[in-house]
Amino acid sequence: MHLVQTMAYVNDTPWHGLGNQLAHNQPLEVWAQQAGMNWKIEESEVRFVAGSTGLGSIHAFPEQKVLYRSDTKAPLSVVSSRYQVVQPAEILEFYRDLTEVGGFELETAGVLKDGKKLWALAKTGQSATLKGCDRVNGYLLLATACDGTLATTAQFTSVRVVCNNTLAIALGDGTGAVKVPHRSQFDAQAVKRQLGIAISNWDGFMARMKALSERKVSDETAEAYFRRVLTYNAGSTSDRPVSTTNDSAVKAVQALFGGQGKGAEMASASDTAWGLLNSITEFVDHQRRARSDDHRRDAAWFGAGATLKQKAWDEAMKLVP
Repeated sequence: MHLVQTMAYVNDTPWHGLGNQLAHNQPLEVWAQQAGMNWKIEESEVRFVAGSTGLGSIHAFPEQKVLYRSDTKAPLSVVSSRYQVVQPAEILEFYRDLTEVGGFELETAGVLKDGKKLWALAKTGQSATLKGCDRVNGYLLLATACDGTLATTAQFTSVRVVCNNTLAIALGDGTGAVKVPHRSQFDAQAVKRQLGIAISNWDGFMARMKALSERKVSDETAEAYFRRVLTYNAGSTSDRPVSTTNDSAVKAVQALFGGQGKGAEMASASDTAWGLLNSITEFVDHQRRARSDDHRRDAAWFGAGATLKQKAWDEAMKLVP
């Protein structure tokens, strides 16, 4: 079963062939239609029937409301009455000035989980090439959910072209992402003002990528790195925490690093810390066990996979001066 319900894209076909391909520089109205985002999130107060026969009296529950799609009337979630909705149109509209005058280009947009999660991804125009023609492009991801799983999040992301691996551009200072909880009103211009600080982060991120690509590592260093990244807190006994290492995952990423990974043989990645990091991102984005490719991508952008990639980045940065 696909989590992706509808999607539009330009350039290469993403996500195992799903989606409607668009020509470049289409207006947002075309994106809304082709990405399946031309509907609204409606809301209604929660009501219930008191009585076991189904013929009892109807009562309201004012602290909660139901969110549903305007087109199909399909329910999306039950949320607090204070919950602030972010509409599908707002996700696309966020990019209007960025694409019209800012040099950005929308690349994918769509609907996950029947409308419970919405996203759009745009190329920023920023790019870097490491030794051996290893190209990394900058993107801006905006996503929201109405099922309680995600604050509205604007996140700078990098994509390594050779393998389509994604990595959040987070430099430890928190400016790579802006999160707006649903108890607050989503103010697109305020978010973009905050992200204005982060656009300059690309140069710092590029310098760190270059440092990783120039740091040679031994087999022993590689194994120690993978074990640090893939060791989890498995709970605790009465006196101390218990950790466990995912040995099958360690074996998988060692194989990717050893030459099976896409781009593993490139000068930037072969026996380098950049290669270590990309072995983890390829594993998370394309190989990690999941119910489906879509569940894996959801986790890689927003969930446990994203957390694992951040850990891999932090550990990689310890390897460079």
